[in-house]
Amino acid sequence: MLDRSPPRFSTTPKFPQQRWHVYPSNPDLVRELTQTLNISKVLAQILVNRGFDTPESAGLFLEPDRANLPRPVDDFPDLEICLELVREMHEQKRLVAICGDYDADGMTSTALLLRAFRIIDIEVTYAIPSRMTDGYGINSRIVNEFHEDGVGLIITVDNGISAHEPIDEARELGIEVIVTDHHDLPPEIPLASAILNPKMTRADSPYRGMAGVGVAYMLAMHLAEHFGCVEALRLPMLELLTLGTIADLAPLAGVNRHWAKQGLQLIPRSEIPGIQALVRVSGTSENGSRPLKPDAIGFRLGPRINAVGRIGDPQVVIELLSTDDEGVALERAMQCEQINQQRQEMCRDIERAAVAWCETSNIDLLKERVLVPLQEGWHHGVIGIVASRLVDRYGVPVFICTYEDANQQQIRGSARSIPEFNVFEALEYCKDLLSKHGGHRAAGGFSLPAENFDEFRSRLSEFAAQCLEPQHLKPLVSVDSQLSLEVLDEGLYDEIDRLEPCGIGNAQPVFWSSNVRVLEQNIIKQRHLKLLVTDDDTTQKSALAWGWREYFPLPPRLDIAYKLRDNRWQGNRSIELEVVGVRLPDGVEILVPQSSAPKPKVTTFQHQSREYQCFIRQNGDERELRIRNNNGQVLAVKKGSTLGRIEVDRELIKTVDVRHTYFMDLIKAAKKALEI
Repeated sequence: MLDRSPPRFSTTPKFPQQRWHVYPSNPDLVRELTQTLNISKVLAQILVNRGFDTPESAGLFLEPDRANLPRPVDDFPDLEICLELVREMHEQKRLVAICGDYDADGMTSTALLLRAFRIIDIEVTYAIPSRMTDGYGINSRIVNEFHEDGVGLIITVDNGISAHEPIDEARELGIEVIVTDHHDLPPEIPLASAILNPKMTRADSPYRGMAGVGVAYMLAMHLAEHFGCVEALRLPMLELLTLGTIADLAPLAGVNRHWAKQGLQLIPRSEIPGIQALVRVSGTSENGSRPLKPDAIGFRLGPRINAVGRIGDPQVVIELLSTDDEGVALERAMQCEQINQQRQEMCRDIERAAVAWCETSNIDLLKERVLVPLQEGWHHGVIGIVASRLVDRYGVPVFICTYEDANQQQIRGSARSIPEFNVFEALEYCKDLLSKHGGHRAAGGFSLPAENFDEFRSRLSEFAAQCLEPQHLKPLVSVDSQLSLEVLDEGLYDEIDRLEPCGIGNAQPVFWSSNVRVLEQNIIKQRHLKLLVTDDDTTQKSALAWGWREYFPLPPRLDIAYKLRDNRWQGNRSIELEVVGVRLPDGVEILVPQSSAPKPKVTTFQHQSREYQCFIRQNGDERELRIRNNNGQVLAVKKGSTLGRIEVDRELIKTVDVRHTYFMDLIKAAKKALEI
């Protein structure tokens, strides 16, 4: 029998500081959905948690193909104007130009319309602004280059709704402009020839949450109906639509859910050579012929596309997704793979340095309620990814910054948020300090003069104090229902799978089990934890906790929150757990030591034009000097020793002779700073 006496720990266990929200049960509505739709109570409760309060709405969600969607032209009257403009270009044999964007949404949108216009037999070209030199959206340079090429019609994709001056300039040059975008509407919209933006539709329109690629798809299909090429266009366009929608984190509800459910079935056997190649090089082909899950795009295909837009040339992705040559497609897919590996390495280095900054800067998060790290040398294209990781780690909004150039006169930054904090409103609160800014509730970008940085950091903290309470400063885990491990079988998984595609706006279900016993735990691939858990001594489940090495070992008894994973290998199938949260069960007694060592004082000093931080770590009678550089590397030297350690990370540690002149001078500078 399981020993259920309360465990005792001599120190507070280390694991993620989280807040759990467990949805309340609704027995009456669950019973109604269960009986009407012939589904389990577990699935019914999840549907209730997602806001479906009638059998009709819940049934349509489970079977989106039954939904009667309104004709796009009813919600987008400018579609008819778009058709007339394109038909005019076709008849006059004039050049059409597409102006895209450098993220996955903008690049898939551009490739989608390139393919569409080639099939329609319209001469077409494209341009994408440079992330580093142009910034976001259509600009005067692009407009004038299009004019020199004889372009008669410009179509923006995933941008343009705020581009008043470039659009005015194009119209003055005699170029028609169609804006297709999905971003929030400015106070005044530009004077384009036609505008397609789901934010301009009625509030309950199923098209309201479309990504930019969704708008491009809708335009392409409307044109295809007129030019008689629907069958040639529909399936390839649907693949690109699905790829861009999920990679852009658009909500998987409404028409997005309707389209993505179909597109995820097509991608494993794609008709597009570039998608075939991307699936192959990313290892997604392991899935076989089964429909993809959105995670396969979110974690495999999407990052390889986005990486190119962040640190490479977007033309690589456009060629990948628009070519019909399998050789070219494979070559471009390999380039995406290589660039993504570079992006991953950059992210690891920046994240390591940012975490080191956070850990040694003595920030009081309860007071500041926001993290604003600044360091030179961080790549503008990837700091947003690191900001998201810091939000996950610390549970507070993050505005990560780096210098735009070696002169350190201008700062560029990227922001990511928590649910209770509005990034765009925070940037508006600081707009008098900023050169440029934009974004939405969850994320944003900005630039500012370096001389304004201290005031910017202070102003953000001031804003955060107005909208964040201490209880908000922990990552949120939303839990759908409590289950025992014995019910987690293939039948339950297959029923829950009816909720797919899961993603933004339709989160993958999270369950929890109480007072489980951790039978085994091991570190795998140097970063993750693999567990074997039980809650009744007869049912055992394997579980993975991604990136949780630093929490090893976990206590022997835990409440765990998890998602379900379908593990298939060599013809065998099992249901595993993906751990997303843990907490101590009720009744667990924590024995905190009566005394603990004081937190070491961290001192910053300069040496050979570089900035370092140092402190003394006391371990019993043993003293160790630790010196950290801006890359997160640490030199550790024990008192009286001629050898030291350079700690690059937890896995890479090398021994050095500190009698070397370089190390001796560095140690002397650190001791002087510490006054020892």
